[in-house]
Amino acid sequence: MKETQIVRPALRRTGPFLRPISVMRALSLARLAAPGLAVVVVSFALPAANAQRGRFERPPANGVYATCLRQTELYSTASQDSAPISEVMPGREMVVVDKNGKWLRVFANTDPPDNRDSDQPEFGSDAPPPISGWMIDQDIVTTNTLNGDLIVFGAADAAEDAASVPDPPPGMAEQARLLYRRVVLMFPQSRFVAEAMYRAAYIRWQEQKADAATLPSAHEKQAYLREQMDENEMKAVMKYFPNTPWADDAAFDLIDNKLCGDWQGSEQCPEKETDYYLEYVHDYPNSPKAAEALYDALWRQASAGDMWAADGNAKKAQQDRDHARGILTSMEQRFPDSSWTARGAEVVFKIDQGIAVYAGARE
Repeated sequence: MKETQIVRPALRRTGPFLRPISVMRALSLARLAAPGLAVVVVSFALPAANAQRGRFERPPANGVYATCLRQTELYSTASQDSAPISEVMPGREMVVVDKNGKWLRVFANTDPPDNRDSDQPEFGSDAPPPISGWMIDQDIVTTNTLNGDLIVFGAADAAEDAASVPDPPPGMAEQARLLYRRVVLMFPQSRFVAEAMYRAAYIRWQEQKADAATLPSAHEKQAYLREQMDENEMKAVMKYFPNTPWADDAAFDLIDNKLCGDWQGSEQCPEKETDYYLEYVHDYPNSPKAAEALYDALWRQASAGDMWAADGNAKKAQQDRDHARGILTSMEQRFPDSSWTARGAEVVFKIDQGIAVYAGARE
């Protein structure tokens, strides 16, 4: 199966971060790893609530949470002469319970990479139990590591960058996603939590979107007949980090599930999709995606105009094209320096020149 190329989201880390609210769900690694380890309880908390919430309320009694930044061998004993029993993928959950010189004894999750069911608990009744073993203490970050959140986020960012090139290395997108999730789960008070939560959700969204596009249902006109991307993680970003650029981005991504798979010559598709994007701009007027959403609406109105013209309905064609011109006017007023406004101007220029915008319209 061809590796999915990830399109990186825009980087916006120049402004202040909201105080992290909390992690997405509880883990029970400690309970499954060893009887002496306490169950982890994770809760969501609002910034104005108890400042001590939004963290692991009961960390492991006999260890610390950790992850590795590179593929790491797990050995049966604290010696490289012993047989490796498994490999631990970067970003996987671990609990470090002992140390012997350069060796760490850990309980590690080595189950398969995330899939469409990854919103389910990572450690549950159907999940394979964590594996106990020894690994060399190299490229291992624990919750006690100085600047651990910065280090793990940096590793995730680098992995995502590697996954954004054509024909990326195998597993690189999944590695980035897992590392972002470790930022959220290991360092819930980090200033990077909101962004890490969104970027983990965004990578998964793109992988599911790419998979859905390969199915026959991808060409269905009605959105509900197509394979839908799982919305849980995007909605979690919106719920726990409202009024942030990341929540705005998540709301924009969710529009994908509403779009027609194939317009099939129906003008209602681009017209309805126009409404989705304009509604987004109304609901999120200060979103970094607002200009892009207006362009998406403008292009669809221009395309609908071409489709109506091809069907011989000049009146409807004129209405939609005038609507596109009106959207451009709004863009020029609100986002005069945006490249999306420039692209919208090019579309309207084609309309005025009598050039078809939508390639699927009959000449």
